[in-house]
Amino acid sequence: MRILHFADLHLGVENYSRGTNPETGLSWRLHDFLDTFDEVVEYALSQNVDLVLFCGDAYKSREPSQTQQREFARRIWRLASGGIPVFLLIGNHDLPGAFGRATTMEIFRTLEIENVVVANTPGTYRVETKGGPLQIVALPWARRIALLSREGTKNLTFDEINERLEQILTDRLGMEVESLDSSLPAILAAHVSLSNAKPGSERGMIMGHDYVLLHSAVANPAFDYVALGHIHRKQVLSERPPVVYPGSLQRIDFSEEEDEKGFYMVEIEQKGQATFEFQPVKARPFVTIKVDVSPQEPEPTQAVLRAIARRETEIKGAIVRLQVKIPQQLEGMLQEGEIHKALKDAHFVAAIAREVERERRPRMAGFSAEETTPLEALKVYLKSKKTSVEPKVLLEYGERLIQESKSDGLGL
Repeated sequence: MRILHFADLHLGVENYSRGTNPETGLSWRLHDFLDTFDEVVEYALSQNVDLVLFCGDAYKSREPSQTQQREFARRIWRLASGGIPVFLLIGNHDLPGAFGRATTMEIFRTLEIENVVVANTPGTYRVETKGGPLQIVALPWARRIALLSREGTKNLTFDEINERLEQILTDRLGMEVESLDSSLPAILAAHVSLSNAKPGSERGMIMGHDYVLLHSAVANPAFDYVALGHIHRKQVLSERPPVVYPGSLQRIDFSEEEDEKGFYMVEIEQKGQATFEFQPVKARPFVTIKVDVSPQEPEPTQAVLRAIARRETEIKGAIVRLQVKIPQQLEGMLQEGEIHKALKDAHFVAAIAREVERERRPRMAGFSAEETTPLEALKVYLKSKKTSVEPKVLLEYGERLIQESKSDGLGL
């Protein structure tokens, strides 16, 4: 049995977009996310997989646009009509803002689309595939209002409410495990934060207050594979059973610059024997260029252009930010127009940031502006400076100027 596991699509993230594609009317960044989704669909169809398992967060917003919903449905329909069952788990971004409203996936259940299963609530689902039947224990993102009574949470803090919720979910998983058919393969599909996971860009997209389950709560040997969503950084938390986050399909921000993006292919030869392999996709690259301009640099703009030229192949089609560290005396010589020309092949220039190094003035020990005369202040200053002129000569000139200013009524 071959299963494709992906998560955290987040259609609707359109930061760092250079505008709209004139041929489609869609944001170029929306195209980025749809293109990697298309890679998933094409791979599933070409490899004739037995199941596509999506572990939550189809959209950025809880109220996606009609266009975003249309584009998501088109691709789910391609899989389902191609004879591949699709299992859709509800993530926190798929939940409505108010209790009683439909989730973003509800339409697939309402229309009873063949080969599409939507897991809105915790429970065990039996899915028929070409490779045989499969048990999927689903743990969608929990709605507190659905699991916790108002009376039961009265006067509790957020942390106490989360602790109670975590215990309820852990107990529920235990109940589902007890009811599994031990002769059939079983997978846990969960949209959740685990205690030992390394967070990614989802931290900036969190809706509400995250609850966190212990790794031991999900790593039950009854499962052949634990398919997770919610954390945007791909990671394998354990091998037996495999507990796996595939991460998001696209980079959201520069915190994911070094992260590889894609999905996992899982093979279950027989009960208790699962292997898995990461399949990368062509996600939009993020590139940071750092330039430290020397105080002795006669042409600071050229120093920046040379640094850009060294990264030329990486910059093409990338979302780029430039960070220039430059001495204060050279800042005015930096020509941003020339820099923008050099970055013309980037998909989007996120920032040209300058870190200006201010000249540090030496502290003159024993100096007090209120108690020091102009001549004494000059003596202290000259002592702190290395000059080619004899300090005695400078003092004589300084004293003469001070006397002249007094006679002119300047009051020095």
